[in-house]
Amino acid sequence: MHVEPRLLQHVRDSTGLGTAEAVRLIQDVLAFHDETVEAWVRRRHGELRTQGARNDAIFARLRVELRTTVVAAPDLSERQLRRIIYG
Repeated sequence: MHVEPRLLQHVRDSTGLGTAEAVRLIQDVLAFHDETVEAWVRRRHGELRTQGARNDAIFARLRVELRTTVVAAPDLSERQLRRIIYG
């Protein structure tokens, strides 16, 4: 798993961890959040239904929660990447 060098440096600077430990920490956190948007929505919907929430309240809550939830980026094609850059 790729670790962004700037993030690695930030974690090292802010925690005092060595490089190997910081890489492992980052990889563990990224692995924890390696869930697609679709999988996250399905899982979270099920959790809220289990708690007795109704769909109208669930969908509103999911929109709010998803704004601050880390999920895996979609697998974009080269064409999609080019369209992001060049329009």
